[in-house]
Formats: sequence, structure tokens, C-alpha cells
Amino acid sequence: MSLIKNQLETAFDELILQSNPEEGDILVVGCSSSEVLGEKIGTSGSLETATEIFSVLKEKCKEKGLFLACQCCEHLNRALVVEKELAKRERLTIVNAVPHEKAGGSFATAAYRGFNNPVLVEEITAQLGIDIGSTLMGMHLSRVAVPVRTSIKKIGEAPVTFARVRPKYIGGERAKYN
Repeated sequence: MSLIKNQLETAFDELILQSNPEEGDILVVGCSSSEVLGEKIGTSGSLETATEIFSVLKEKCKEKGLFLACQCCEHLNRALVVEKELAKRERLTIVNAVPHEKAGGSFATAAYRGFNNPVLVEEITAQLGIDIGSTLMGMHLSRVAVPVRTSIKKIGEAPVTFARVRPKYIGGERAKYN
């Protein structure tokens, strides 16, 4: 478990360093604990592994002033577990479901148990993303998503992908950009 924690902490720090998020930005995370443990997504979820991953992310987000949004699995239509404070701030529609290991997944279950005042929302527009185990969290990123390369290519045995967003370029060839 310490290897997974170390990989995640290093990856998070590199993502933050390269992305330079603002306080209050949202990090969306999709995580397959099955994949982290070297199994096929959705087959061998581990609440223990998911709780460790959630705990690291929650603490790191708190340190950086970020909000964490934890994606459920496909059985809850990739809804997100967030703090009610975030749902109210963003005026998100709260939906009525409680994730568990067989519907929502271990990671979402860990988040629901670990947040102070958890709610589920159907969608969000996040500025940063971490996809652990090919969970397809990209649907919850603001446009335009840009990949972030870190030294960490796997969390446990799961492939991991990082993203940040940037404003759209508009205006054509005569436009000037920041």
C-alpha cells in the first residue's frame, strides 16, 4: 500500500506543478481499484485500496485548496461524489443514489464514506483530472482538455492518465493569445 500511496503523491505533485491550478478549482478522479490491484476493471474492487487512494487525494486537495470530485462506475452512469458545498457553489443538480461496491464502485463508496457531507451529482466541469485504470473520466473535464505527462505511468498496476484544461483559442490567424 505504501508504493501506491507514494506513486499517487508523486503524480499529484507533478500534476499540480505542471498545471498551476487556482484555489477552488476542481479535480475529477476516476479510479478502478481492481485495475490498481492488477485485475480487470469491475471484477475485484477493494474498499481498502480505494479508501487509501481517496484519503491521499482528499488530503492533497485540501492542502492545495482544490475540490475533489470522485467518479462512480458505469452502473451509476458515472455520477460523481462531491461535497455538498461544491454542489451548491456550482449549482449542480443533486441526484438520489448512494454508491456501494457493486453499483458506484469501491472508490466512489470510499468517497461517500470519507467526505464530510457527500452528495451525488450527474455531471461536473473540472479543471484537472486523474484517470486511474481507464475509467473514462474525461467527460467531466472542461473544454479544452490537455494531457499532462508525469513520471508516474501507473498507480499500482493501473495505467494512469492526467489532464488539465485551458481556455479555447478563438479568433483565427490574426488573434493573439496569452
